[in-house]
Amino acid sequence: MRGSKVVGSAVAGVLAGTGALHALWTVTPWPLRTPEEFADTVVGTGDGVPPAAACAAVAGLLSSAAYLVAAEAGVVPAVGPARLRRAGVRAVSAVMLARGAGGLLLFGGGLLGRSERFRRLDTRYYSPLCLALGAGAAAVAATGYRERGPVA
Repeated sequence: MRGSKVVGSAVAGVLAGTGALHALWTVTPWPLRTPEEFADTVVGTGDGVPPAAACAAVAGLLSSAAYLVAAEAGVVPAVGPARLRRAGVRAVSAVMLARGAGGLLLFGGGLLGRSERFRRLDTRYYSPLCLALGAGAAAVAATGYRERGPVA
């Protein structure tokens, strides 16, 4: 299996799983017990689960990102213009890298007020995961194109 396929499969799988979790959050705070515990752990502020529409929107964006990365890596059949798909994967990479770096700076650095629990989890897990996903998507954007050659 080519390197971009392995990385693309991993990145797309995590993005899809995270999208599914956000879709689930439209109806329940699972795996947490209460909306308040969810707010403290996942949002770091507020008193409950974000609006269902917001969770659904994020779920849709993460699912689209998963498809774009998987298609560019050659894991799933590609639909649509290759140029748009490559631009989409670059955008996925940029957004994930920005979220990861921004989280470390804003939450980890205490520039934005969040709960202690959220800041600890963001510094240890959420932001590093976003940085890894962003780097993986960037690798797919770079190597997926080189391994297949120019595509119209």
